[in-house]
Amino acid sequence: MRTRVKICGITRLEDALAAIEAGADALGFVFYPPSPRYVDPAVAEAIIAQLPPFVTTVALFVDDSPEQVNAILGQTGIDLLQFHGDESPAYCQQFNRPYFKAVRMSPDIDVIAECKRFASARGLLLDAYRPGVPGGTGEAFNWDRIPSDLELPLILAGGLDQNNVAKAISQVKPYAVDVSGGVEMAKGRKDCSKIISFMNEVACAN
Repeated sequence: MRTRVKICGITRLEDALAAIEAGADALGFVFYPPSPRYVDPAVAEAIIAQLPPFVTTVALFVDDSPEQVNAILGQTGIDLLQFHGDESPAYCQQFNRPYFKAVRMSPDIDVIAECKRFASARGLLLDAYRPGVPGGTGEAFNWDRIPSDLELPLILAGGLDQNNVAKAISQVKPYAVDVSGGVEMAKGRKDCSKIISFMNEVACAN
């Protein structure tokens, strides 16, 4: 199966279109104000309105209020939800949208248990762990810690770039990979050449 690719941290239309042109399957929009990749919902709305069909748009939230999530969904028409905080399964299921749950690979995390806990999710995203930081650290983690028999599709994140994504796909065989900082010229601004190189490495690994 071909490994899917999500380019996260989109803040500009030109970056979104460059990612699509290079073959990305999904675009991520970060609605977490402390993040340097935060995008105002009105900006995201304008970008999404100009996208071609068959590209999945993903909204990233971190422990937000249901009211705020619903307001952004109503404004942007996002397809898929990504929860990157301490949200419970009941919380994640309340928005009548498909979702996947991000799990940070802390030393004591039980990935199989998290898979069972979020059985209603479309997938489980595994990301690097840094205390107090919900994601986007640009750090990789030890892929040997990933169980081989997960019940949910695996989305691999954390420090991926053109130099290691082929190895990651070969070793982990994830359903999808998620990249943000690895294809940037600056936080929140993508580098077209890095996107193309990343996508070429994914294609080679496939």
